[in-house]
Amino acid sequence: MALTYRCLIVDDESPAHKALISHISKFNELEHSGSAFSGMEALKLLNANQYDIIFLDINMPVISGVELMELQPNRPLTIVTTAYSDFALSAYQNDAIDYLLKPISPEKFAKAIEKAKTYFSGNSLKKESNTNSKTFSYRLNGQTIDMPLCDIIYIESLGNYMKLYSTKHNLPHIIYGSLSSIASEIDSTSFVQVHRSYIVNANKISAVTFKNLTMSNGEIIPVGRKYQILLDNLTIR
Repeated sequence: MALTYRCLIVDDESPAHKALISHISKFNELEHSGSAFSGMEALKLLNANQYDIIFLDINMPVISGVELMELQPNRPLTIVTTAYSDFALSAYQNDAIDYLLKPISPEKFAKAIEKAKTYFSGNSLKKESNTNSKTFSYRLNGQTIDMPLCDIIYIESLGNYMKLYSTKHNLPHIIYGSLSSIASEIDSTSFVQVHRSYIVNANKISAVTFKNLTMSNGEIIPVGRKYQILLDNLTIR
């Protein structure tokens, strides 16, 4: 059976949605699975559902497409669809796989989908592994450690290194890597980046204020200004 890729359209203009739905309908492997008319609405859908591809507009009120990409580094594969050519560098720096200028021709759309299919073909095993995995693997003192995701409280950036705080250890583990690299390896429905230096486990948050989070171990985590909008989408358990 052929794979089906669930698609989310994010654009503040109805004609753009209609055009993209028309393009999507011509591909058996694509499924229009959601529509958002603002960045805020998109964040809620991304936190509540699983998508494979996002068709993302750039020029939107409150949260632009670039800001949404920065807020969701571990989002699904992103194809930017916009009337503006100025933001291509920012889009590619945030790992967009293609940048389509409106009006989008069937030929350009088809080429973007081929890029997406090539990406998925090359990463299918990794994607399946990440989806099913309940652990995060890292090297420490020459050994490989498999940390259950449910045990991680939060991760703090230290440049080229990170501090990993867990319920199983009194002291953090210092490991090599960056927050942007780890974001693609952990469950986006449980983990959220709330500051340029912090990713937290939403299930380990004890309290939320406008500028800070209190974690289950009593630590206070700052919330960056551009990440404060994500607090509305956090479910504290």
